[in-house]
Amino acid sequence: MITRRLLYLNTHNLAAYVWRKGNLVAEGVFEANDDSLSRFSTYLSECSSSHFYLLANVAEEGHVLETIPFLQGSDRKSLITRKISQHFLGSSLAAATSLGYEKTVRKNEKLLIHALTNPAYFEPWLRRLHLAGAPLAGIYTVAQQCGVLLKKLGYGKGRCLLLTRQDHSIRETYLVDGATIFSRMVPLTDSSIAGIANSLASEAGKLQQYLIGQRLVGRNETLPVFIVSHPQGIHTIEKALPQHNQLKFALIDSHQAAHALKLNTLPPDSRSEYLFLHLLAKAPPNQQLASEEHRHDFRLSQIRQALFSIGAIVLLGGLLFSAKDIYRTHVLKQELQTLISSEGELDKRYRDISATFPKTELDNETLGDLTHRYQQLKAQQRHPASAFRALSLALDRAPEIELDELSWKLESPKPTSTSLPNANQELTVIRGTVGAPPGATTRQILGSVEHFVALLRADTANDVKIEQAPFDITSSHTIKGGDSEDETRQPRQFSLQITRKIGP
Repeated sequence: MITRRLLYLNTHNLAAYVWRKGNLVAEGVFEANDDSLSRFSTYLSECSSSHFYLLANVAEEGHVLETIPFLQGSDRKSLITRKISQHFLGSSLAAATSLGYEKTVRKNEKLLIHALTNPAYFEPWLRRLHLAGAPLAGIYTVAQQCGVLLKKLGYGKGRCLLLTRQDHSIRETYLVDGATIFSRMVPLTDSSIAGIANSLASEAGKLQQYLIGQRLVGRNETLPVFIVSHPQGIHTIEKALPQHNQLKFALIDSHQAAHALKLNTLPPDSRSEYLFLHLLAKAPPNQQLASEEHRHDFRLSQIRQALFSIGAIVLLGGLLFSAKDIYRTHVLKQELQTLISSEGELDKRYRDISATFPKTELDNETLGDLTHRYQQLKAQQRHPASAFRALSLALDRAPEIELDELSWKLESPKPTSTSLPNANQELTVIRGTVGAPPGATTRQILGSVEHFVALLRADTANDVKIEQAPFDITSSHTIKGGDSEDETRQPRQFSLQITRKIGP
């Protein structure tokens, strides 16, 4: 994880801190002179892999409320840029924060434009950051952090005032629903506890009168006033606060606030910069004042970090796949060893069993060929079940047909010397008689036989051929209509040949 380093710039110097898991560790204080700026450059070069966050507490800071039409995309961006140029011409350290939309038909957007109006004061420090290649995440102000501080502590709903001490000054901030609308810095002439208490008490009233004059609050409106103080100074400040009908004072213990924010480094006095620096390190605001030119190295660092993260993910995925393949290879090797061991045991058992067999004059190769040929012959065995079934069905439907003789055999082409016979059809020859009813004519007897043949041919696998008809109906003989009754009463013999192909 990239280390976060915090730079706190006030009207006198710049202090550097490193933040690690809720602890703020001071790393140096640098004045605005050549010697200190040189030391600052050396410090940056030694910590150039960190991300730097600059928190400013200077008097040259402006806030302006604006209303713009409902726009999106590049049109909105262009209009905001023009508005910033109108109010803070010449300052590149500016930004606009959306305060929501008016509940009207046009949906006008309310903006808070805030800027650091003296960019020349920041230039020496920003130039050293650029020359050292130190990634600057952004420039923030104490005024931005005031609303975050109250929200984290459970305050700040509606309109309120927040008074904090930083360095040799008092920061006075007017907030609406956690958004900073106005902020100013008042010099502190007396740094004793009593002097700080008196200054806080008097400045609260002055700020209220100013806000009434600017029509930001009503004359009879009651304003909550939150004052952050060291626990040793709370009692003194409470005594110095006046009884004011429109101001409702509430004191915030800085140590209790530090515990609530999970800041392990407690503020040593009534100054509040430790609280603001900790909030900046944990959750920086979305809006900051530095331009993209100032944040160039930070963007490069983000890209570099993203590439490293992608590379780490790819490497981890490769390691996981490699581990999976190694495990699979190990399992396959174990299975192979098991199979080899099993093969050896089976081979040994085969040799032991073969040793008990009686000795024959045939060698193993000849015996194997005979076994193979026996299996082929066994596979070619056929049964007349299908042929006899078809014949039985036909006999059931032709009761006048009486079966006298039946023969069945397989037919196959003549086998060669190197191949086995392969039967491909079965031949059934039947001989029977036609039991003619009394008075049956010759044609009726022939019709019975033809009906029986048709029943057999109903099975498409049968090819039926009449070898002997009940009567001689060749061209040299004629069927006489006057055949004697005795001839028709005698059982007439016939013979059929049924050829049935064997399926594969």
